[in-house]
Amino acid sequence: MPGLRPCITFGAQRPDDAVAAELWRLVEPLALEAIVMATRQIQEREDERRRTRALECEQARYEVPLAARRYEAVDPDYRLVAGEREARWNAAIVRFHDCEHRVESLASEPRLDPDVPALERLAHDLPAVWSAASTDMGVKQRLLRTLVEEIVVDVDEPHREVVLVIHWTGGPHSALRVRKPGSGEHRNRAPAAADQVIRAMASTWSDEQIAATLNRMGLRTGQAQTWTARRVASYRRKAGIAAYAPAAEPQEWVTMRDAAKHTGVTSHVIRALIQRGLLPAKPVVPDAPWQIRVADLATDAVRAVIAHRHSIRRPRRVRADDRTFAIPGT
Repeated sequence: MPGLRPCITFGAQRPDDAVAAELWRLVEPLALEAIVMATRQIQEREDERRRTRALECEQARYEVPLAARRYEAVDPDYRLVAGEREARWNAAIVRFHDCEHRVESLASEPRLDPDVPALERLAHDLPAVWSAASTDMGVKQRLLRTLVEEIVVDVDEPHREVVLVIHWTGGPHSALRVRKPGSGEHRNRAPAAADQVIRAMASTWSDEQIAATLNRMGLRTGQAQTWTARRVASYRRKAGIAAYAPAAEPQEWVTMRDAAKHTGVTSHVIRALIQRGLLPAKPVVPDAPWQIRVADLATDAVRAVIAHRHSIRRPRRVRADDRTFAIPGT
């Protein structure tokens, strides 16, 4: 309404995570005790169910001879009474057999003995239990409603933080401060390892080479897609990373392909020089293309190998004429 302070707005994911983390912190010390109590209650309920079935069977066993004696005590001339007592006797027998069958079925069922070591491991890893896909959202909500009375939220705009005050059931409260995401921030961001690779290679390698390196390393975009030169360029622009300028001269570092072109040999020769230790080279990051200093291509050892390669002239291969059909005797 006009004249009133506008409602506060903020992203809910980070406050939700902060509240869940505070819940784990408070509940974890009591989780082991709760598991022990729950295990004891499960066992007690199982024992109580078996005792109840046994008592029911004992009562049914007692009622069978009682109904028989009452039937035998009736004067045969009282046919209506005798028929009623006989029906009760038969019902007592049926009830006893049913009760025996239930007791036997219960005895054959496996006993509900919880896996205490597994429950103890879960007690020490509550975040995994909370975040598991199999955990019912309704269970989470009921747990929070049981433990939390209310949550008071405010926004500290000068510090860009969301202030949370959690009032727990019973009186205690917790104060949390969560950084408010800036404009453009979201959860589907590229991993930090991909950002590191792009920043390390951007000044020397093209976007296409960076994308190939990221894909070889198994890194994905924030949307779990493979990298392309276009996506690398888009990421650089948003992150403010300067692009590689291939036309800049003189270049201090070159790739293996550029080094081969510069010296007039093949990439296999350059790779052999690197493997023999004659040509220093290094990748910017693991699985990245080799980075070779231009000045190292002019060393005496490298020039000698390259000059030797240039001096070798391989004989021209004469291919046999396999197109003309030769007729014997002509």
